[in-house]
Amino acid sequence: MAKKKKEEVIIDTRPDAPVTDQPITEMLEQNYMPYAMSVIVSRAIPEIDGFKPSHRKLLYTMYKMGLLNKDRTKSANAVGQTMKLNPHGDAAIYETMVRLTRGNEALLHPYVDSKGNFGKQYSRDMAYAASRYTEVKLEKFCELIFNGIDKNAVDMVDNYDGELKEPALLPVSFPSILVNSNMGIAVGMASNICSFNLKEVCEATIAHMKDPSADLLDIMPAPDFSGGGQILYDQKVMKEIYDTGRGSIRIRGKYTVDTKKNTITIYEIPYTTTMEAIIDEVCELVKQGKIKEISDIRNSTDLKGLKIVIECKRGTDHDALMTKLFKFTKLESPFSCNFNVLVNGSPKVLGVYGLMDEWLKWRRECIKRETAFDLQKKKDKLHLLEGLAKILLDIDKAIAIIRNTELEEEVVPNLMKGFGIDEIQAEYVAEIKLRNINKQYILNRIKDVDDIKNEIADLEDFLVKPKRIDNKIIEVLKDVIKKYGQERRSEVVRQEEVDTFVPGQEIEDYNIRIMLTKHGYLKKHTLVSLRSAGELKTKEDDEIFIDVEATNLNDILVFTDKANVYKAKAYEFDDTKPSEYGHYLPGTLGMDDGENVLFIIVTKDYKGNLMIGFENGKVALFPISVYETKQNRKKLINAFFDGSRAVSFIVLNENENPDLVAQSDISKAAVFESKLVPLKSTRTTQGVQLLTSKRGSKMISIRRVEEASFKDPEYFRIRRLPAVGYFIKDDLMMDKQINLNLEGI
Repeated sequence: MAKKKKEEVIIDTRPDAPVTDQPITEMLEQNYMPYAMSVIVSRAIPEIDGFKPSHRKLLYTMYKMGLLNKDRTKSANAVGQTMKLNPHGDAAIYETMVRLTRGNEALLHPYVDSKGNFGKQYSRDMAYAASRYTEVKLEKFCELIFNGIDKNAVDMVDNYDGELKEPALLPVSFPSILVNSNMGIAVGMASNICSFNLKEVCEATIAHMKDPSADLLDIMPAPDFSGGGQILYDQKVMKEIYDTGRGSIRIRGKYTVDTKKNTITIYEIPYTTTMEAIIDEVCELVKQGKIKEISDIRNSTDLKGLKIVIECKRGTDHDALMTKLFKFTKLESPFSCNFNVLVNGSPKVLGVYGLMDEWLKWRRECIKRETAFDLQKKKDKLHLLEGLAKILLDIDKAIAIIRNTELEEEVVPNLMKGFGIDEIQAEYVAEIKLRNINKQYILNRIKDVDDIKNEIADLEDFLVKPKRIDNKIIEVLKDVIKKYGQERRSEVVRQEEVDTFVPGQEIEDYNIRIMLTKHGYLKKHTLVSLRSAGELKTKEDDEIFIDVEATNLNDILVFTDKANVYKAKAYEFDDTKPSEYGHYLPGTLGMDDGENVLFIIVTKDYKGNLMIGFENGKVALFPISVYETKQNRKKLINAFFDGSRAVSFIVLNENENPDLVAQSDISKAAVFESKLVPLKSTRTTQGVQLLTSKRGSKMISIRRVEEASFKDPEYFRIRRLPAVGYFIKDDLMMDKQINLNLEGI
């Protein structure tokens, strides 16, 4: 049934034209809906290849200009050429180009190699230079988005005036829709796709192809942004994003503290904000009196990258100040995910799994089209060579036919009749130069016929076996990882591992005593409570073995038998009464089942060195400053060597060189100077051998000599490491009982 032709609406625009009523629904349908669909389909929403039309037109124009292999050209030249495909004006095209450049730093993997000032994604006020001053070419990376475009991998459509052809999609070799951020606002809908690490995306895609039920969070745990920062990881939210394509990710900036200059330097900020916006917000908070610890803030960004320097007042708790800034400024900002893409011309909101499925479906079709193109080329070549082979049977006959033909237009028909070949084969034979009409030339041309037949059979087999197509995709993805894979820029941190600001929280600093019992109870006493206290309460089979003076703003490092270190602030623990057991650290710090506390260090400046003795007779010495992290980590895994059980912890001041004594379980001891143990720079060092194992002996302790109750310590003196040690005799001891003590500060 023929479709009814829509009546043309003619609007009378004369001033004296009569006014006619038109239903609002008709007006919207006739005028607004076409505009809305145009914006959705042809402008704002990216397609499955990861590009909007403006991106695609620009990149394809640069590709046709040869800028994938040539030197850079002026940006104005590329913009002008793109106007043949994109009618929206040079300003809009150049703005699109700016975001795709390496200089702007908006993308994890930029598509345009740039020279000149292209502004910065993280700056609101740093304007880009005019197109006549800057130069561009395509990045080598772009070879991945144009492979196969000349082999009919994608449809080619008319441009806006029908004079040129342009690709409907680009045949990208990897899931680019997930690799680079893309945002668009259409009519009645929007799209906001975050970027993921290229290496992780390719590995996850391979895993998904091999096992559709595989948990991609194990391979690709979170997005990755070009500006870095910290992603506060919430597994439930992340899983929702992967499943549905909707959810909100929180991103924090990164900072370092210079205690000597009393400054905080912010060097990475969330992708969704700018450094000027953050500085403005901080200044406003200072003016309102909400933050009193800041004396100055300045933008020190240079050629090395972003840098916001905050000068603090004396006595400022830098980490506590940063928790306030994370709370009240865009230093911690959300990224709202809305994975809305066009699939076959229709907008769909898909999760990571859905996007991968759609991309794979589309990519398989691209490879089939490329293969079909190659197959047809092979068949065409074989067809010509088969015609040439027939000529070989009687070259003289072919020459005679051509020579005896009076009219040029009859040469091809006569060859067709004389040798039983079709028009294409005859045309090919007729075009051979006279000098090439010889047996040697023809034999050389047709000798590859068998190889071509084998190649055709292989291509036909490839097209009918989906497994081979998938293997091809996997092979390409592995090559992408090898050539262009990079480590992630955004750090993934669990939410429970970072400090958050509590409204109304005012931290008071005062002197305290920190005590630790062998069962893992931490007691925090004010000096006033201890003056009138009697015996401090512990469980019957428990006792206090660390007792140190501190202040309420000190850091507490808790070492466990799982080689982990938990970091906490003293003020995070409530003051305890002498009659209370204290805070049970495994529960308070959220330790794993079966994880036990071995030792604590209470520090403010992280000065001094830590010596750890291990059961295998080794001893490690390294600075305590290795635990001073730039961010407020709550848990440090692999915090020290875990190849043997730790039996002793000793804290040494920087210039301290005390005599220490090591004891084994076969009653041997060795007295040595602590300087014999070399200072290492890494916390996971296994150290050096101190006691040599005899008959499977184990080291059970290291402590200061004055705690060992030796009558003559020099009897046990060793001059170099390792050593066997000396047997402990009763007449050398003032106290026969030797207790294992873990020493704190």
